Amino acid sequence: MAEPPPPPSQSPPPTQQQPQTPAASTRDDMMACVAALEAALLPCLPARELQAVDRSLQSSHQIDVERHARDFMEAAKKLQSYFISLQREDQPTNEDTLRKEITKMEEELKTKSELIAKHKSLIEGWQKELKDQLGKHNTELERV
Repeated sequence: MAEPPPPPSQSPPPTQQQPQTPAASTRDDMMACVAALEAALLPCLPARELQAVDRSLQSSHQIDVERHARDFMEAAKKLQSYFISLQREDQPTNEDTLRKEITKMEEELKTKSELIAKHKSLIEGWQKELKDQLGKHNTELERV
């Protein structure tokens, strides 16, 4: 029986150099998992050849198939763990939600405190103007 053609060379697409960020590192992790899965899948034989190997008397064929199946399952588990971790990252924890709310309330409190201080200084300025006007009126009344 003819051997399957060798797998095509897998070269990653050229990427621009970017600073490592958490998003970039998780992307690299995902690409590593996908590459591992692909590497585990490439050597797998088509169904007809697997049936021929099952009937084969050579135990090395069976061991290769088992090794490839084990590699595939390990890569699939890593990929599944990665996707589960992505789902968890998308949902903020209760603690994160509370922190965001507290930060938002603190900003609102700061804004309102600044507004109150501004209004207070305006009122004090008006009071001073009114006292000055009252003093002027009183002095004018005393002259009359």
